[in-house]
Amino acid sequence: MRPDLVMAPAAARARWSSLSPQWRAGIMRLALAWALLLAVFWSDWRAMAGQWWDSSTYNHVLLVPAILAWLVAQRWPDLVRLEPRTAMAALIPAGSAGFLWLLGSFSGLDLAKQAGVVGLAMAAVPLLLGARVTLGLLFPLAYMVFLVPFGDIMVPSLQMITAEITVWLVHLSGIAAQIDGVLIDTPAGLFEVAEACSGVKFLIAMIAFGVLAANVCFVSWSRRLLLVAACVVVPVLANGVRAWGTIFAAQHVGIEKAAGIDHIIYGWIFFALVLAIIIAGAWRFFDRPADASPIDPDAIRAVKLPRWLEGSNRGPIAALLALVALVAVLQAWSYGANRLEAPMPDQIDLPEVPGWHRVDYTPSAWWEPRATGADHRLLGRYADGKGHQVDVFLALYATQTEGREAGGFGEGALRPDTAWVWQAPGEPVDEAKSERIFHDGVGRSALTWFRTGETLTGSNMRLKLANMRDKLLLRAEPTTMLILSAETQRPAEGIAAVTRFREAVGPLGPWMDRVSGIE
Repeated sequence: MRPDLVMAPAAARARWSSLSPQWRAGIMRLALAWALLLAVFWSDWRAMAGQWWDSSTYNHVLLVPAILAWLVAQRWPDLVRLEPRTAMAALIPAGSAGFLWLLGSFSGLDLAKQAGVVGLAMAAVPLLLGARVTLGLLFPLAYMVFLVPFGDIMVPSLQMITAEITVWLVHLSGIAAQIDGVLIDTPAGLFEVAEACSGVKFLIAMIAFGVLAANVCFVSWSRRLLLVAACVVVPVLANGVRAWGTIFAAQHVGIEKAAGIDHIIYGWIFFALVLAIIIAGAWRFFDRPADASPIDPDAIRAVKLPRWLEGSNRGPIAALLALVALVAVLQAWSYGANRLEAPMPDQIDLPEVPGWHRVDYTPSAWWEPRATGADHRLLGRYADGKGHQVDVFLALYATQTEGREAGGFGEGALRPDTAWVWQAPGEPVDEAKSERIFHDGVGRSALTWFRTGETLTGSNMRLKLANMRDKLLLRAEPTTMLILSAETQRPAEGIAAVTRFREAVGPLGPWMDRVSGIE
């Protein structure tokens, strides 16, 4: 950091006094707006900070606030040469970010809520400091996106990619191996490419690093894009090499020793080396002079902007009050919609199904889906005359809110607090979410559907969208989650049994409504 940016309190006060009255007023209004947004949306900021601190996938985000402060400090000497203004047009992005938060609040989708609160903080800058100051802060504002903990959605895909790369390298190295989803069977034992082995934590951190380095070190957009692409592709390939190395070592030293070596290498050596290789490869192509200013205030002043976007020196209090009003409307709408609950029956039961009969639920390995906050749950087993058996789990919810989400993390067929592991996507059936899970030699094919109103889907996102629609209209609709599952060593047989049961119940949406007693 430049020495002149590290100031003693007296120097800081002198620097503050040297600012124009417009800048001092603008900074104070922005600080007040951010304090308001932090207080009102405290639970969302706290949840984000908890993920930064507790989840190893997002530990790197703890550095992002300091990086943002450094980026602003770099631009500050030139930034203060611009005139801060009030731009009421910024209420459009502020309203959009607030609406995103509202949709997340309606559906319990934390990613939408957290992206919304970060977006509101970003939109406060153009609202209270104007479009030209925002142009000067464009990259730091865009980099605030990395405050949002995103990436979990990529884990299953990364697991499958890592497994495919790994088994290809295992075969290339002359080791006999069979792959089934994310499970790789070798002479040394059975290996699982678990969530922790997907490489998502390093991939997300590398993307954040690549975007920062691309801006700080390069002027050419083609070089910037190449660096970011390298920060995406290289970690994925390297993670496959790391997983292969663990399996290769296990053939000689055993699984336990290989796993211990893997944790040390993965955490401290291997990916640090990958990062060093990317930096070393990009170093000779850096094209931004070391003493170049990050922004050109003269060029920013020369940009022609429409009058409605330019803003003015009038109405700063009105802009602040408009932001307060927006926040108040969002909170009131969220509070009212989330208090709505559909009426629930006193009791529900699994019905008779033509060609099938109820039998005792005696699984080879205990399996019970999770449905936190459900008002009713049913779990039972059916069998037909040919020896096929299907397990049926149904959960009924009066509403979908925080802590009561049918499609939330850890809900449904695969509970993270058990020994069951995700193995692979299952064969598609109708619109169900199809997956294969595995525990202690026992496999399961599981199909999941969600029902709310007239919507029947296996997609958690489609369920969220339906919940958003209903709460926007202040309409109370119950939600039902149905899981049909069969124990199997051969996935095709499990899917076949579930499909037979599925055909026997008839149209699935109305059947779920009848079982739930909400016709």
